[in-house]
Amino acid sequence: MRRYGLYDTTRGLTTAAAAALAGLALWGAAQIGTQTPSRFWLAMAIVAAGGLVLALAPHVGSWTKGLRLRLSPGTFLLGFLPVLVVVGWILLATQPAGGWQHGRLHSWSASIGVLGVVHAVGLWHGVLAFGFGIVLGYCFDAVPALEPEVVPYERTAPATTEPVADEPVTAERGYAGEPTAVRERAPVVEEHTPVE
Repeated sequence: MRRYGLYDTTRGLTTAAAAALAGLALWGAAQIGTQTPSRFWLAMAIVAAGGLVLALAPHVGSWTKGLRLRLSPGTFLLGFLPVLVVVGWILLATQPAGGWQHGRLHSWSASIGVLGVVHAVGLWHGVLAFGFGIVLGYCFDAVPALEPEVVPYERTAPATTEPVADEPVTAERGYAGEPTAVRERAPVVEEHTPVE
């Protein structure tokens, strides 16, 4: 419990600060309103930024641990781009009248039979924008700042000579109880005592 005390406290404060910033973004978007297409898109961008801040909160301070933020290509392609298409479609089709491509996407939605779903989900503009920002934040992950250098494996021929000590000093010391490969042993001379 004590081991993670400071970490948990820091993480809790970071999460609270990110939630406060996201709440401030939502308040700012509410002040702008969504009456015109320009106000609508500005409000949705601010709400999406609040979601992005909340998603990136766990990575705050990762540089102090030797980490850096990296955009994950797989998460971006498979996770974010489909969300971008769907959320973009719904927001464009349900934006205030007169907005860019509003009529076209509205008629396309009717043609393929999804207009009811688009209008039902489109009631939650802010939730869609907030979720969009969170999914964008999930495309980033913390990785070590210095990637380890990969050395290609080289195959070498097996050694045919006698093993040699790593350091000459080690071989010269000749620790007791350890045979050394470099040190030569003196020949043992046996003495015979005559039998009477």
